[in-house]
Amino acid sequence: MNLSLYSAATGMEAQQLNLNTIANNLANVNTPGFKRSKIEFQDLLYQKPRASGTDSGGGNLVPTGIEVGNGSRVAATSKVFTQGQLTNTGGKLDLAIQGDGFFEVQRADGTTAYTRDGSFKLNAQGQVVTIDGFPILSGFQTIPPGSEVTVSEDGQVTVQSSTGTQTFRLTATRFANPSGLRSLGGNLYEETAASGTPETGNPGEQGFGRTIQGYIENSNVNIVEEMVNLIIAQRAYEINSKSIQTSDEMLQNVANMKR
Repeated sequence: MNLSLYSAATGMEAQQLNLNTIANNLANVNTPGFKRSKIEFQDLLYQKPRASGTDSGGGNLVPTGIEVGNGSRVAATSKVFTQGQLTNTGGKLDLAIQGDGFFEVQRADGTTAYTRDGSFKLNAQGQVVTIDGFPILSGFQTIPPGSEVTVSEDGQVTVQSSTGTQTFRLTATRFANPSGLRSLGGNLYEETAASGTPETGNPGEQGFGRTIQGYIENSNVNIVEEMVNLIIAQRAYEINSKSIQTSDEMLQNVANMKR
């Protein structure tokens, strides 16, 4: 068996997944609250016809052995939760978290999800909801139509309406390992055993991010960086395909030796 064929094939498959990840990052360059993914590789198991440190006779040890690799594989595609740029929208219900934290969202099945996308709306019942209509938890209360809403950086909300003034305070949620969250699509994330349990606190306190009213957090995708990664992935794919071509030519030469 010619290992070079299989090793190069695993490299091509890994680079294809790398390309898919980069393409998804670029596709979401304008998605509010989106966090880019990075791909992480591992080498596969090694064949060891001769192990280092074995006895070669007379009490002598082999200083170095023979190890033949079997290629590479994708170990993980982890989210990078760096801060995205804040864009001024002027919307009273547009909220950005500057720093650590998520907003809590109640999904249709009653479970809780988390988001960094703060482009909120009001539904017919006066609930603050996502663009998909999921209610926002995080301490939000019902807001009467036509109210003037003010949100401070520490999450203090003041609602002035024809019926009077009401105040309440928002909360933020964070995780010990946000990269362990499961991506659900729709700018939502789900808690997993790897992410740890959610920790709730007040914005601007104990390391939680501040709430910035009238702003939306943009994607943290850097187009230039992704284009460079795209070129690197393309070249790596081409090099692996060249390895397969070279291995094929060598096998062809071996097959032609009989003629």
